[in-house]
Amino acid sequence: MHIGVISDTHMVISSIERLEKEIKGVDVLIHLGDNVDDIAAIKKYYKGEIINVKGNCDFSASVPSDRFLEIAGKKIFLTHGHRYGVKENLSGLRYKALETGADIVLYGHTHIAKIDFEEGIWYINPGSASLPRDGDKSYAIISISKGTIEPKVIRF
Repeated sequence: MHIGVISDTHMVISSIERLEKEIKGVDVLIHLGDNVDDIAAIKKYYKGEIINVKGNCDFSASVPSDRFLEIAGKKIFLTHGHRYGVKENLSGLRYKALETGADIVLYGHTHIAKIDFEEGIWYINPGSASLPRDGDKSYAIISISKGTIEPKVIRF
């Protein structure tokens, strides 16, 4: 199972179009907010399942702020991150992960790609696919095979 994770696309169409080549082989695509309206543009070239949450720049009442799902036997918590203080530290996410029994926590908001592994939990921020604050635009791929989680950030 290959999961593509993007965040903070912010309606930059050139970046969204560039993602077309990058995410072709993923089984599921997750968008972590800012801007969920970009999902319509992504659906023009990605025909698989897209799961999303809204960010602090999204105002859609129909899109949840947080989601909890299970993929390939792993529990995954999705959030944009602004409600958990991710620009300061990950303690808010840590408590939520422990409360929900998450194996993986996906978050955005900072526009900085980062992968942490603490107390058996993966914390993965794909950075920004459009407006990075750490250099290159980025997204994440999470491979889950035989119970093993292998995340990586890809810069483009």
